[in-house]
Amino acid sequence: MLAFNNTSNWPTFFFIGIPGLETAHMWISIPFCFLYLVAFMGNVLLLILVRTEPNLHEPQFYLLAMLALTDLGLSLSTMPSVLAIFWFDVHHIGLDACLTQMFFIHTLSSIESGVLVAMAFDRLVAICAPLNYTRILTHYTVACLNGAALIRGATLLAPLPFFLRTFSFCGANILSHSYCYYPDMLNLACGDVTFSSVYGLVCVLCTFAVDFVFILVSYMKILATVMKLGIQDRNWKSLQTCACHLCTVLVFYLPLISLAVLHRYTQETSPVLYTTMSNAYLLMTPLLNPVVYSLKSRQIQAALRKRFWAQRVVAGE
Repeated sequence: MLAFNNTSNWPTFFFIGIPGLETAHMWISIPFCFLYLVAFMGNVLLLILVRTEPNLHEPQFYLLAMLALTDLGLSLSTMPSVLAIFWFDVHHIGLDACLTQMFFIHTLSSIESGVLVAMAFDRLVAICAPLNYTRILTHYTVACLNGAALIRGATLLAPLPFFLRTFSFCGANILSHSYCYYPDMLNLACGDVTFSSVYGLVCVLCTFAVDFVFILVSYMKILATVMKLGIQDRNWKSLQTCACHLCTVLVFYLPLISLAVLHRYTQETSPVLYTTMSNAYLLMTPLLNPVVYSLKSRQIQAALRKRFWAQRVVAGE
């Protein structure tokens, strides 16, 4: 039995796993472990393909590589606590470890949102200004876009751990997620958290909200351009190149919005549904992004077939 009351200067936080299914945690760990393995292998494979295949040395695939790298970071940030709960029945975490995990989760999520904006800009230029694509989307531009997403995420979210360190945690310190999440930890803090709560809201508005609006406006402009040029096969083929990115945007933002809604109405939400959605929020994106691009991108499919046949030839020799 865990003693949840903690008033020390170095508090311990506790994960509850999936309420009501504690006896099945060992079995639940098997699909979680498999999903993490698939996500890890899929994103590593994308990085290898972009690095080794000359046909993929284009701006959109460099951005895809950055997306895969971010997804790897998200998976590695949440995997220790998730598997510790379901596999080893370890439900506690120290303050420093919790703050570190929280920082990387929020920072990498912000970076991923920024990369999705950069990918939307890539599609916007490719469809609305194809003759200037190679002049605008240079390697330097791609590096600047990725660097801007990284700097923005790290700069805006770096204060969050320091804010939480100024508070004492005098309650049960039970986290409702399988990982450390800023709003979750802020709810456990003792004292006036108004400024920290407002700053967290500002971070959300300056990252996810602004990014989503930019992506929406980009696709409105793309759709208007395609319609203006007329319904032709070439134009629809250009529009279809956005399918992968649109699927990735939906995979990223739908769980994020769903989790925000559930967090707001958590008292009326089933604990099992709430915990499942919180795990899906950070697991589904790294898992599905490689699948989406493998199924939708012809260049990725061609690179996979080329590598597969090369491996078969080597094995045959």
